[in-house]
Amino acid sequence: MSNKEIYKKTLGFSIRRLLWDVLTLLLLAGFATAGFFLGDKFMEDGGPIGLIIGAIVGIIIVALVLRFISYTYKAGQIAMMTRGITEGELPDNVIAEGKRTVKERFGTVAAYFAVTGVIKGIFNQIGRGITKVGQAIGGDAGGTVGSAVSSVMQTIINYLCDCCLGWVFYRREQKAAKATCEGAVLFFKHGKTFAKNMGRVFGMGLVSFLLIGGVFAGLFYLLFSNHPEFYNKLAQEIAEAAAQSEKIPAFLTDPNMLPIVFAAIGGIIMWSVIHSVFVKPFVLTGVLRNFIESGMNDIPTEASFSALDSKSPKFKKLHSEL
Repeated sequence: MSNKEIYKKTLGFSIRRLLWDVLTLLLLAGFATAGFFLGDKFMEDGGPIGLIIGAIVGIIIVALVLRFISYTYKAGQIAMMTRGITEGELPDNVIAEGKRTVKERFGTVAAYFAVTGVIKGIFNQIGRGITKVGQAIGGDAGGTVGSAVSSVMQTIINYLCDCCLGWVFYRREQKAAKATCEGAVLFFKHGKTFAKNMGRVFGMGLVSFLLIGGVFAGLFYLLFSNHPEFYNKLAQEIAEAAAQSEKIPAFLTDPNMLPIVFAAIGGIIMWSVIHSVFVKPFVLTGVLRNFIESGMNDIPTEASFSALDSKSPKFKKLHSEL
């Protein structure tokens, strides 16, 4: 199957995650609103307190729901992407098969998050190591460079975690812990291959940011700029607050700048949602294919494991427990 075919067949996972995200936000708003009215009804001036309590209850419930949905749909999508890459075909009911595969591989939510937690821990340790090296070499300036590189690493880490998870699904005959170690090793054995992938990751991310974010920012500006009286009043209030605090940027006291700021924030929010749902899965399909195919031709050995022990204590601990 081509990357485009796999992307189209598995896109339903991303759309379902988006729908659940919207539903949980509505659920959060509902709990906060209910808390406000209940607090106002049973206590004098108890609306704000009820609002806070309702919001806290909503956040707890939403966190639990999103954790389960993430486990089901994200892992299921990666499992089906991996199958499409390695077997060249996908079943008609890809959503149901993805759920079944995840349950068969991990059994419980706890097992899934144990594996993904280790993957993130390994690469986050390496990212922090890069920052420390920069500081040691160049002092504060080196630390700034190291921090910038570490920030870029976070984007890379997100993709690597997904790729490692795909490898865990591919290596069904291995225990999840060992397959996790193999996935981490693959990155270091085939660094040049994955460096090329990063051009695709950041290139498509930049293009989608400029196109999607730019279009929505423009639309929001046309909408927001129709109410100058609101921004005149808001800018005046901000100016009064800025007189007592140096932390408020001066440009926020300009009523002509406020609709631009709000439009830019709205554009970024819309880009982040649309990019994660529709663009990132397509990019991930290509990155995952390169990751899986390079590993299929060069399965990591025990010697490869030992070479990574010195780079990540978390990896060494997991390796020692195999």
